[in-house]
Amino acid sequence: MNKNLDTIKKNILVIGGGASGMAAAYAASLGGHHVILFEKNEKLGKKIYITGKGRCNCTNASDIETILKNVVTNRKFLYSAFYTFTNEDLCAFLEAHGCPVKTERGNRVFPVSDHSSDVTRAWERALLENHVDIRYHSKVEGLISEEIYSDEHLSGGKTIRRVVGVRVNGRAVYGDHVILATGGLSYPSTGSDGDGYRFAEAEGHRLIKPVPSLVSFKTKEGFVRELSGLSLKNIGISVLETGENPKKKPIFTDFGEMLFTHDGVSGPVILSASSWLARTVSDGKELQLLIDLKPALSVEQLDERILRDFSEVLNRQFKNALDGLLPKSLIPVVISLSKIPEDRAVNSITKEERLRLVSLMKGLPLTVVGTGGFIEAVITQGGVSVQDIDSSTMKSKQVIGLSFAGELIDVDALTGGFNLQIAWSTGYLAGLSV
Repeated sequence: MNKNLDTIKKNILVIGGGASGMAAAYAASLGGHHVILFEKNEKLGKKIYITGKGRCNCTNASDIETILKNVVTNRKFLYSAFYTFTNEDLCAFLEAHGCPVKTERGNRVFPVSDHSSDVTRAWERALLENHVDIRYHSKVEGLISEEIYSDEHLSGGKTIRRVVGVRVNGRAVYGDHVILATGGLSYPSTGSDGDGYRFAEAEGHRLIKPVPSLVSFKTKEGFVRELSGLSLKNIGISVLETGENPKKKPIFTDFGEMLFTHDGVSGPVILSASSWLARTVSDGKELQLLIDLKPALSVEQLDERILRDFSEVLNRQFKNALDGLLPKSLIPVVISLSKIPEDRAVNSITKEERLRLVSLMKGLPLTVVGTGGFIEAVITQGGVSVQDIDSSTMKSKQVIGLSFAGELIDVDALTGGFNLQIAWSTGYLAGLSV
């Protein structure tokens, strides 16, 4: 027979109706296959509804090479996926299915309506148009696999297995190919409970320990409670190692905005730091975070600025002389850390004390002792090892008939729409390759 196997219509089972699962189901349906999409929730894209504060930063409009540079873990693995379904393809898809998009600061792409639900509806509309069988309230409990052969001449004596279906809501559903798109562990309230990791490990795949990423940091210092809700713009941060023989140079630096929480710090620069450092913190290692409150000024320039401000209020108490330098709620904290008596007259502050104040403002110290956990994390870092996945197809290298997509895989990126593009691209490639 010369019949092209690629033209045979197959039964494709997609597990997970998030971003990657919808993209996988849609792409698989383009081949005319019968596609069943299993979603444990009552609707698709539940996590999409809360991304971007409900607005859904669905991708980034930068060129693909820039997008790749914003990938933190295993960026080379994503080349095929990103070039198979690009950010431009995503925008064109949304536009064609009733969700016009716009580009904002940082090349972040949002729906024009500012409603994340419109992004999900666009995908749902496309799935229904392509006759994808969407099954809600369908909890997949495991994969069904079978041994094909362990003939030494065919496999070197290795047992070869094939996934042939899934167990869902207590019954078996069989198919020709299964795509796992179950997500990671972040925002567990949306259904991301780690099932996909269990399914993958059961079929012999290696798992890189999942840790929360794009997440807040918890700090040791109690004074952060007094600052809870305070947002700081145009600040710099440096993160240094602690313990024996620490590196003298910072292991991470950034500039931008941050926010104090009731038990630590959050905001854009902190989330970026967590992408690079969350695994270190999750492993129990403490880090020192220094906040530069005046990054535009050198130590000498800041000292001159303080001298100038003090010269205008020489007889004022120290606690009443910092209004032009610091936010009101931060002043008592800085005074306490400076060890300069708050009722000291400005004209009696010594040079040594003033330089101590300068040093403090150029490096307000905090001790990072943990993260906000998966309940706060935007994404999961870690997952199914990319060494067990064919990057050109998203198919498993360990078993036949199984593919992976999205956050379940050990790939992640910085904020700015990059992680959702990973989901769309890997899902689309997985579906296209069945």
